[in-house]
Amino acid sequence: MPWVLGCTPFIAVAYFLLWFLPPFSSLRGLWYTAFYCVFQALATSLQVPYAALTMRLTPCPRERDSATAYRMTMEMAGTLLGAAVHGLLVSGAHRPHPCEDTSHLAQICPVPQTRLYSIAAAVVAMMYPVCSGLLCLGVKERPDSSAPASGQGLSFLAGLGLTVRHPPYLKLVISFLFISAAIQVEQSYLVLFCTHASRLHDHVQGVVLTILVSAVLSTPLWEWVLQRFGKKTSAFGICVMVPFAILLAAVPTAPVAYVVAFVSGLSIAVSLLLPWSMLPDVVDDFQLQHQHSPGLETIFYSSYVFFTKLSGAGALGISTLSLEFAGYEAGACKQAEQVVVTLKVLIGAVPTCMILTGLCILMAGPAPKVPSQDPSRRLSLQRRTSYSLA
Repeated sequence: MPWVLGCTPFIAVAYFLLWFLPPFSSLRGLWYTAFYCVFQALATSLQVPYAALTMRLTPCPRERDSATAYRMTMEMAGTLLGAAVHGLLVSGAHRPHPCEDTSHLAQICPVPQTRLYSIAAAVVAMMYPVCSGLLCLGVKERPDSSAPASGQGLSFLAGLGLTVRHPPYLKLVISFLFISAAIQVEQSYLVLFCTHASRLHDHVQGVVLTILVSAVLSTPLWEWVLQRFGKKTSAFGICVMVPFAILLAAVPTAPVAYVVAFVSGLSIAVSLLLPWSMLPDVVDDFQLQHQHSPGLETIFYSSYVFFTKLSGAGALGISTLSLEFAGYEAGACKQAEQVVVTLKVLIGAVPTCMILTGLCILMAGPAPKVPSQDPSRRLSLQRRTSYSLA
């Protein structure tokens, strides 16, 4: 908890500076690059202990799955709320689409634009200390003197070597490397597709809002499916968006775009919920096989976050290079035909292949074993501290 509280003010400042216009113009690219890297590093350092907290709250797999569903629902609801608040505050600074005739419209002063974006960034940044404070007030650390220290006598590299050689964990990481990268490519290039490969630039905000609302509302439904039919069966919900994304590439109309956005929200919800529900089972499976080893759940969570972020960055980098080779011109009202074809491939064929590959890897082999629900036989993880709701 002290680490979460310690990171919070720095994350808030880094987020605000991402939207702040520096007084100099020659090094603005370096300014935003530096603070974006700082913000992502701090956000990761907060996300890892926050996500790993699920393992510490309860040893019951069903209760952990329920806590994970609540956490993911609130995270997506927070994303939706932040996007709505930020959008409302900066809506007065939006200019008409550059390809439209704006000769009869007055230009907005850049000073009010800068002020609006700074106010919006400050409002969203203040959410970080508020939410971290609520977390620390609601969850208390209680030292457990009867358990050995977590990770005692084992270096980080040695623990990482043990975790990456655990077959269920390796399978989970590799499968969601493909799946999470596919989701990121789909999300990132849907806006560009609506802007340059179809006449849907007026519907971009509506499409993004539909995705977020659909993801938030469908998370409790996916938790029920996960409990009722199992986690492997729930994984097939990720590929629901595949035929609709292909349909949008073939028929780029507004009704199809909104249907694709709604279905994409369903798939995004299960793709975010499922790995965080399966990861505690993998940790338990590891502990069942290494009952005399120190607890390594933090290494499991941190390495999973690292690998998924790395795969997403790699996929987006390769996709961006593809657009560059196709002749994409930033800010141009009309793109070349090769760019349009590339965007169709990026929202249709690429996510389809990656999702199907990830699902095939995930379905291969048996599911990880979880501890017995019998309290007398329940696995006792070795931890230095325990946590409980205040």
